[in-house]
Amino acid sequence: MARPKRQEARRDELVAAAQRAIVKNGPDGARLNRVAAEAGMTAGAVLYYYPDVEELILEANRVGMERFYDERMRMIDALDDDPVLRLRSLVDTGLPRDPDDPGVRLLCELGGSAGRNPIVAALLTTLFDRQVGMYQVVLEQGAARGLFTLGESSVRIARNLVALEDAYGYRIVARHPTIDHDAAAELILAYARHATGHALAP
Repeated sequence: MARPKRQEARRDELVAAAQRAIVKNGPDGARLNRVAAEAGMTAGAVLYYYPDVEELILEANRVGMERFYDERMRMIDALDDDPVLRLRSLVDTGLPRDPDDPGVRLLCELGGSAGRNPIVAALLTTLFDRQVGMYQVVLEQGAARGLFTLGESSVRIARNLVALEDAYGYRIVARHPTIDHDAAAELILAYARHATGHALAP
């Protein structure tokens, strides 16, 4: 049983190495030799675990995106059944903590290549739509309980919230001098307050 666990751990290490290679070189520049260098392995050793390097790159992208949907869904499921708390928590976790946040830097690199890479474009489109659905659920829960008075449809509000996450996340990674995580979260919450008719107090 130990061998499969070691193989799984090594594959996880290669996924992380591929993510670092993407951040440094972009999705199109994350070649086999660069992934191998990031992992401290030979190219042959990488191919032993991932005979198709494109599969490794796709897995690195998928795992990187998981943080912004799957992990956040698990987070809100574990919170009290409070739409206000859930909405604030979604805004908080959708932004990078600092300019060096590897997950957001990965998404920024992917976004830059989406126009010329249809697979990356499809992955990012799917992620965007899933995040919109995630916000919609919380918005509609709040409206159903009489907490939120939505100024327009839940899908329009949710799309704006996700778009604001993306825009401010990029500003943070680009090291804007006056926009950090807390400032960006407050800007997004200001829109959310207007859109929901709720103060969204902590």
